[in-house]
Amino acid sequence: METQNIEYKQSWKDEYLKYVCGFANAQGGTLYIGITDNGEICGVKNPTELLENLPNKINLTMGVVADVNLLKEGEKEYISITVKPTDRAISLRGKYYYRSGSTLQELGGSALQELLLSKIGRGWDDFVCDNAKMDDIDAQAVDYFLRNAIATGRMPKEAANDSIENVLNNLNLTTDDGRIKNAAILLFGKNPQRRFMSARFRIGRFGMDNTDLIRQDDIEGNIIQMADKVVWKLRMDYLTAPIHYEGMHRIEQLEIPEDALRELVYNAIVHRDYLGADTQMKVYNDHIWLWNDGELPQGFSIEKVTTENMSRPRNRLIAGVFYKAGFIESWGRGISKVCNAFKEANLPVPTFENSFGGTAVTIPRNVTSTMPAARDLTTIQSEILALIVADNSITTAQIAVQLNITNRTVQRHVAAMQKKGVLRREGTNKGRWIVQA
Repeated sequence: METQNIEYKQSWKDEYLKYVCGFANAQGGTLYIGITDNGEICGVKNPTELLENLPNKINLTMGVVADVNLLKEGEKEYISITVKPTDRAISLRGKYYYRSGSTLQELGGSALQELLLSKIGRGWDDFVCDNAKMDDIDAQAVDYFLRNAIATGRMPKEAANDSIENVLNNLNLTTDDGRIKNAAILLFGKNPQRRFMSARFRIGRFGMDNTDLIRQDDIEGNIIQMADKVVWKLRMDYLTAPIHYEGMHRIEQLEIPEDALRELVYNAIVHRDYLGADTQMKVYNDHIWLWNDGELPQGFSIEKVTTENMSRPRNRLIAGVFYKAGFIESWGRGISKVCNAFKEANLPVPTFENSFGGTAVTIPRNVTSTMPAARDLTTIQSEILALIVADNSITTAQIAVQLNITNRTVQRHVAAMQKKGVLRREGTNKGRWIVQA
């Protein structure tokens, strides 16, 4: 059976050199000549010739030393070509190939750049940011990081007295001669988007489909504080947080587990490709779709990251700072924690997939669970409430259109629900509805 490390071919063709290239750039593997796709040995007609020619051909075209052997089963002879992973990127006639799962990929664009950087042990965030100066660093962002890192015990208390230069140096965010790296500007820059235009987090509220955009917001600024801004914006304008009281304490619990939501936002910020498109979150009535540019690291699969505790960050410096701040773990446990949090809340578990050249997670919304008790609501009032639960920024005019009733009728029923204590309004034109349990 063909796997990530095994490929079968009935006979040799020079085009199969690309499989050797793909194995060398990935985790190594073996190409068998004289075996059918289903694993049956059919043998080769010219084994001796292949045994003599293939090692030289592989070495001359790619500079790779392969272990070529003649094998035999009964009267049938076949060839094995075993390739070890290399510490440099291998090309075949100017093209780069990579074995991922049981498929061979020709790399280009950011995927090729990622391979080239990984082979020299560096990520894009580790390179110097041209013309960046210490004045570009926001002291408040550094203070924010230090407060969190010290509180979680991942930085010593004495670090609070360090200069910005020392903090960045200790986090490996500057070079030996003091030049500032890309990661430093993204993490703590006063205006990272001036240099990295796609370093934004875009949120959109959609109705029935992608053509029905109701509102949108762009979250900008440094990425160390970005998750706070995203979750605050979601709480204020996109998701529901019904109010209830536990004794004298007022509780506004988000419709989905907030810690799990933060973990997903952190992952999207930390592991994305910052040379690609903006991070995007689309909020629909029944689900949230969160996407970041950059597929999973080479050799990783959706199944692996959702079932195993594995970690190979694309942006190592960025991930290291988020870890020290206590925002993420270093053992790849984040996805497991997210799934467990949704299970404990009796909610459907988010699903993950490679999508549009990036990584996407679909987060189910269970807005019906945020509905308060009926409290003698009429049918129309229940329908109005359902729309408000799905979108707490919806206007009475929009409700009227969706329910095919007059705006005045909506206002009358809303006033009745407010009197019953089911609803209240915060703000005016750009305010939001608060559903009270």
